[in-house]
Amino acid sequence: MLTDEQLRDRIAVDLERARRRTATLTDAVDDGELVAQHSPLMSPLVWDLAHIGNQEELWLLRDVGGRDPLLPETVDELYDAFRNARSARPALPLLEPEPSRSYVRDVRGRVLDLLEKVPFGRRALTRDGFAFAMIVQHEQQHDETMLATHQLRAGAPVLSAPPPPPGRTGLPDEVFVPGGPFEMGTDLEPWALDNERPAHAVEVPAFWLDTVPVTNARYLRFVEDGGYDDPRWWSPEGWAHRQQAGLVAPQFWSRDGGQWQRRAFGRLEPLVPDEPVVHVCWYEADAYARWAGRRLPTEAEWEKAARHDPVSGRSRRYPWGDDDPSPERANLGQRHLRPAPVGAYPAGAAPSGAEQLIGDVWEWTSTTFDGYPGFRAFPYREYSEVFFGPKHRVLRGGSFGADLAAVRGTFRNWDYPIRRQIFSGFRTARDAEPDQLTEEV
Repeated sequence: MLTDEQLRDRIAVDLERARRRTATLTDAVDDGELVAQHSPLMSPLVWDLAHIGNQEELWLLRDVGGRDPLLPETVDELYDAFRNARSARPALPLLEPEPSRSYVRDVRGRVLDLLEKVPFGRRALTRDGFAFAMIVQHEQQHDETMLATHQLRAGAPVLSAPPPPPGRTGLPDEVFVPGGPFEMGTDLEPWALDNERPAHAVEVPAFWLDTVPVTNARYLRFVEDGGYDDPRWWSPEGWAHRQQAGLVAPQFWSRDGGQWQRRAFGRLEPLVPDEPVVHVCWYEADAYARWAGRRLPTEAEWEKAARHDPVSGRSRRYPWGDDDPSPERANLGQRHLRPAPVGAYPAGAAPSGAEQLIGDVWEWTSTTFDGYPGFRAFPYREYSEVFFGPKHRVLRGGSFGADLAAVRGTFRNWDYPIRRQIFSGFRTARDAEPDQLTEEV
């Protein structure tokens, strides 16, 4: 358990890492591109920048610190994500780039002063530094959103990163996860968000799960077998969307003669066969799984494969154990700007034998987004509860664009099943045979 001083130091480090990344993403383009809308699905980058500062001010300076607003109250309305749809944000009287930068700098300076003296534990919002951690996670989530905007942006490359580590061959196609109960969710993770709580026992029948995410090479077989032209593999809703949207391959794929290629952050490159496929929507993942004679895992199956330790019977924080992610265990934090080849992170394997469950690509599950039994919204309904229902599907595990502060074995992401500008991939599952249904097998 951290002392208050250690906790303050950790929060300060996390805040600085997030802000460094925000600066990288917003300083990489000129002011004209900062205020432009690169896709109707996304905000102008300058909106995300000032929104980050506004949320930090609202929760930390005003709620925790009791301070008065720094700017006119109309600014709160401009950067209210629920009041203003992404497609409408360019028409708003937003702060210009330099005032936006000045605003977030001013807020951060005051927040660091507040961090030095705020008492932890007096309120639920500040216990274990939760409010500060919530803001760190919020900024890192918007950084990943801005990274997706960079992927949608046209023009010359402006971001760069070293290549990921090499993969390895010889992995089994799938791993067996015995049936039985496990503890899903958490009561112990102090910075977990409301939809990750409470911990509860879930009975999961035995199943088989892909050892690694589905690769470009495997997905290409589906494409070249006519998978996009055969309604047998698509749900009725998926087939209707495939036709209406004109889907023929994952987003950013194209064919040049007989060669498939992919555009990644302004660079056109040959498809890398052993990288996880990325930028597929839920309907595409579901269709591939049906074509392969398999299915998408449920959210509970995914979490059991990632966290359950059959020896101790407990659920780990991460697939590899309770230690925080490291570069040897997972591809996170925009370190490589792409998924790593499968087999690149043996140190990140789960007890089930599954690998790359954290980082690389968000993984679609078959589960619709809802609260766990006993769910309580905290600290506001708009974080999770307003999204509950059949319209959203759960994604798990994080991506190369997610930060370690915003990814855990219990962390839950969600989106519409048509979305594919996100860094989304998947792995498939199948039911076990009747003689393989318990832990004792």
